[in-house]
Parts: sequence; C-alpha cells; structure tokens
Amino acid sequence: MTTGQRLAGKIAIVTGGASGIGAETGRQFAAQGASVVLCDVQDELGHNVAGEIVAAGGSAEYRTLDVTDEAQWIALIASVEAKYGKLNVLCNIAGISGRPPSMTVQASGVMTGVGLENQTLENWNAIMEVNSTGVFLGTKSAIPAMRRAGGGSIVNISSICGIVGSFANAAYHASKGAVRIFTKSTAIQYAKEGIRANSVHPGFVDTPMARPGLLGNESGKARMDATPMGRFGKPVDIAMGCLYLASDEAAWVTGSELVIDGGMTAN
Repeated sequence: MTTGQRLAGKIAIVTGGASGIGAETGRQFAAQGASVVLCDVQDELGHNVAGEIVAAGGSAEYRTLDVTDEAQWIALIASVEAKYGKLNVLCNIAGISGRPPSMTVQASGVMTGVGLENQTLENWNAIMEVNSTGVFLGTKSAIPAMRRAGGGSIVNISSICGIVGSFANAAYHASKGAVRIFTKSTAIQYAKEGIRANSVHPGFVDTPMARPGLLGNESGKARMDATPMGRFGKPVDIAMGCLYLASDEAAWVTGSELVIDGGMTAN
C-alpha cells in the first residue's frame, strides 16, 4: 500500500464498499490515513476488502448495511461515533442499475433496455429507493455527527446519467438526477456549519455492475465510441475524485459536480 496523509485521522463511511468504485474508494481512503468503515449487503466480498486493506497496513472494517433502512443508518452512525469518537466523511456510493445485464444496444444504435412505457412501478421504486432514498437517509443520518465533529465532507455518487438522458432506463436517470440536485441543496443548507456536499458523475466505468453492458457486445462498442479518451474508466479513476473531495484540499468546494467520464459529456 502506497501511503500518504491526505485523510490522516479522518473517519470515513463508504457505502457500496464491497466491490467496484466503493471498494477502491475504501482502499484509497485507507492508504491516505483514514479509518474506513465499508458498508454493503455483499458480506463476504465486504469482509474480504476490509481484510485486504488491513493486511496492507490500513485501518478498515466491514458493516452490513441496507441503505434503504433508516433504522440501520441511525444504528451505524451511533456505533461509528461510539467507537471512533467522530465521523468526518460519508461516501454514498451504493447503487443499482435496475437493468438486466442482457439488455444491449442493437446495431441500429437503439437501446433495448426498459422503455418508459414498459417501466414497472415496482422497478421504478426499487431503483429510486436505493439510488436516491439511500443517499437521503445516509446524509440525514450523518449530518448531526458531522456537526459534532466540527464539519465534514459528503460525497455522493451520481452519474453522467444524472446530467444527460439516453434511450432507456428512465428510472436510473431520474434517480441519479435526484442525487445531483439533492447534493446541491445539502451543500447550501450546511455550508455555514463546515459540512460540504459534492456529487461525482462517472461515465462508463468497468465495474462488476456495469461490465455486462460494456464488454463483448454492441452496447459496449457504442459506449466506447462515445468516449473520446478511448477507454472505459477504472474504479480508481472515480476513487481519486472522491479522495480529493473528501480531503481538506477541497475545503472551499461544495455544491459542485465532478464529472469523470473520459470526455463523454463534452461531446
């Protein structure tokens, strides 16, 4: 582990920490001196990531957390404060696509994902509950602890899908757009208390959740063609943006949206 001091002494909660962007963010935070509490519902993977961090000399543990359950959030924050004495950073990374991996882009370029008329209420609610309500509950629960700590940083993972539309999966776009605006509202409400809130907007990143739509199919080709830098993102590309926003280097950054997409939305 290449270590540094960018987050020295900080206590950080990272949801979605069992894999992908969340796991890599946990690794980077720990490498920079933070004590990291990884949260997810993929318990075996989560414990493995925490174990890897500790074996590399970092400070990390894993906790099971359903981000849609307010009682679990309240209990988590209370437990973290009791153990570590404070909470400085919250990264809301947990999310779902709500789209079956088999859905691809045809040669015509028209996405075969769920169209608006075929979006079920059940599917819509499930996506909104994890991607949007989970961020709300985490933020709401963390604010009092950050106030007691004298300030803090909240980093919410949105998406380029929270900025631009596409051929399908309106529920995912709506959920990520909600995160974008919710983050700005949070930033305004708590700026005077030293609590910062920023959103991160990844493009097409090779993660376990996204990989079926990126590799070896027409969907992936269309997405690669739309990315000027000519490669898909890696979890570390996004994690480094989260690291910056979590650190004191971003002390005057709040209400912003950090787009990390290989130039896709510059088109």
